[in-house]
Amino acid sequence: MQTVTQAEKAAQFAALHAGPGAFVIGNPFDAGSARVLAGLGFPALATSSGACAAALGRRDGRVTREEALAHARLIVGACDLPVSADLEKGFGNDPAAAAETVRRAAEAGLVGCSIEDASGDAAAPLFPAAQAIERVAAAAEAARGLPFRFMLTARTENFLRGNPDLDDTIARLQAFARAGADVLMAPGLPSLDAVRAVCRAVDRPVNFMAGLRGKSFTVAELEAAGVRRISLATSLYRAAITGVIDAAREVRAQGSFGYLERTIATPDLNAFLRD
Repeated sequence: MQTVTQAEKAAQFAALHAGPGAFVIGNPFDAGSARVLAGLGFPALATSSGACAAALGRRDGRVTREEALAHARLIVGACDLPVSADLEKGFGNDPAAAAETVRRAAEAGLVGCSIEDASGDAAAPLFPAAQAIERVAAAAEAARGLPFRFMLTARTENFLRGNPDLDDTIARLQAFARAGADVLMAPGLPSLDAVRAVCRAVDRPVNFMAGLRGKSFTVAELEAAGVRRISLATSLYRAAITGVIDAAREVRAQGSFGYLERTIATPDLNAFLRD
């Protein structure tokens, strides 16, 4: 049974972004991993669109809004932590779709979500700046209409979608802030210098996405660079599935079960779970 109201979770989530340092938001991929992360002391959780899709046997970007929100409800119901969601482009190209996604996210028990400027069109992978800004503005207006503080994260996908232009990235983030975004995000920043430049250029909390090889830094380094929130994207899911692959390959190739010596014992796992 939930013991913390949605409004209380929202206040807790907003306070984390106003704290003196950076915090790490855990990215579970199901209810069980949400309870594990809560039990390990993470102060808030967020869904990952890639992990959600993979759990359904699909690639990132192949999940409907209804499926994404159903997945989010499982995470929300698993613990009393604030939960935000990676809701991709808002499941539609026009501003009204982004606004509706925010409203539906709140109905699902979420206290935040991200809306990105990736279009899903291989020929034009990013929305034009004006359209991207209009979509963030509509999402922000919907968030402001809710009866609690809903933290809207606006993210530009420049560095993941073939446009590694730091100046354009900063310009988009600044425009998203003016449009009403509460948190800003630019996945794939290539260096701490780039992270510092982004953090210096904006007046909103910045979320850094850890999880890319060679482009992930320590919490201390990111905090010193000005980052307020650090997310883990699909990395925990990938770590878990790596363990599955390694164990299954051992069984198939060697006929042995050495992986059992490296796994958590059932009583220890049960300590994280509910009856």
